[in-house]
Amino acid sequence: MSKSVRKSVLPPVKSHGYEFGGPFGALAISLLVPAVCYLTAFLCNDISGCPVPSTLHPRSLTLQKLKEEVGWPSDGVRGLASWSVTGYVVAYYLSSLVLQAALPGVVTQGAKLRSGARLEYKFNAFSSGVTVLLFAAIGTYLQGPDFFLWTFIWDNYIQLITVNLGIAFFLACFVYYRSFSVKAGNHHKRELALGGHTGNLIYDWFIGRELNPRIDIPIIGTIDIKAFCELRPGMLGYVLLDLAFMAHQWKLYGGLTDSIILITLFQSIYVFDALWMEPAILSTMDITTDGFGFMLAVGDLVWLPFIYSLQVRYLAVYPLQLGLQGIVGVLAVQLFGYWIFRSANNEKNRFRIDPNDPRVAHLEYMETKSGTRLLTSGWWGFSRHPNYLGDWIMGWSYCLPTGIAGYIVKHGSPAVFPLGDMVDDEGIVSLGLPKQQVLQGEARGWGILITYFYLLYFAILLVHRELRDEEACERKYGGDWAEYKKKVRWRILPGIY
Repeated sequence: MSKSVRKSVLPPVKSHGYEFGGPFGALAISLLVPAVCYLTAFLCNDISGCPVPSTLHPRSLTLQKLKEEVGWPSDGVRGLASWSVTGYVVAYYLSSLVLQAALPGVVTQGAKLRSGARLEYKFNAFSSGVTVLLFAAIGTYLQGPDFFLWTFIWDNYIQLITVNLGIAFFLACFVYYRSFSVKAGNHHKRELALGGHTGNLIYDWFIGRELNPRIDIPIIGTIDIKAFCELRPGMLGYVLLDLAFMAHQWKLYGGLTDSIILITLFQSIYVFDALWMEPAILSTMDITTDGFGFMLAVGDLVWLPFIYSLQVRYLAVYPLQLGLQGIVGVLAVQLFGYWIFRSANNEKNRFRIDPNDPRVAHLEYMETKSGTRLLTSGWWGFSRHPNYLGDWIMGWSYCLPTGIAGYIVKHGSPAVFPLGDMVDDEGIVSLGLPKQQVLQGEARGWGILITYFYLLYFAILLVHRELRDEEACERKYGGDWAEYKKKVRWRILPGIY
């Protein structure tokens, strides 16, 4: 398509500039995300250890030895993908589409677009997720940990990453190409995202040109690609990965540890709370502001399920028992973070709905020229984003159950430990397999780089989100925002940031 034709289909709206470091940052993230997913999968495994032993002795590291320890496919790069795995994953996506179309759901309208129109959405992600888990529960009841779904996920983990990366890449290219057919004033209510039509191919492909790309599929109907990817294949896949890892631990050791149960419970509640509150996505920046490109596609379909579940995958091989004190400690962290998160959000929502509500009537605020009231006391006087702090503290409860992580798989003749005493005084665990055992040894502590990686990433995510919020508020409130920042100095954590 020529440049002149492209210009003719652009709505008369200017882009608001680059984010994420512009084209260079977009390219870097597009390459880094797949690399991190593969690295965490290969460097933490049930073949040699977590991390693999060679990485602990970089001076003696050889490529051949590293290949053996990470389980590099015998047929090389070709082994990273599989046509059969691709078929099953595509079938999973198709089943998600069928469930969305077939099951009853709540139909609601989205936020008002720049044109003044509103898009219609059908929400039934919760019932769709329950249907899938019911199928998995029946299979597990009949076949236990050998249920096909669980063994398939464990045995084809690398290939699953590859296929989902491929789908994310395809969707990003498809919606990018199709976005050039958006015309000003079209009756399909299609619009370009404000930040997604800079004219730079790499950046626009990454950030997303079209705001809400949709496609009509025969029999199934109209599908909003962004809303579909936001909570369905990847979010539910996150739970399925966790359950597959639990099944693997059950298969190896004949039972489940309190640590793996606790993390899977926390993460499942997180997912199904999001599925239950699916209509809430209509007010999020992902839906109202960001276009749909590789950033959201790879984040929803690859990064979230495969990176967020790393802790459970670790525990599938090294079954750490927390004991009563450990459980209480982890629960305390989770509840403390949730208390901050929920209290802050409730305070803001109550004040927004009814400032005279007795629970928030005592709070101090400043009036802006736009008529909006900004809280300057309570949680929102504590910092400008106290809910982010609570969210990050809750993230610790996903990582702490892995303890001081790290293990090495040894090939020998182990003694068999019962489930209640999986880990002995030296951190040795029987793998339940002939001539294999797992112990922490010199790997102790180094596994934290993988099992606690989520905390580092989540902190960066929240800080970046806060910076985007600040920019949006400065545009919205102007000088009032500068005055507000004098009253509420700290962004997230007083005294630190």
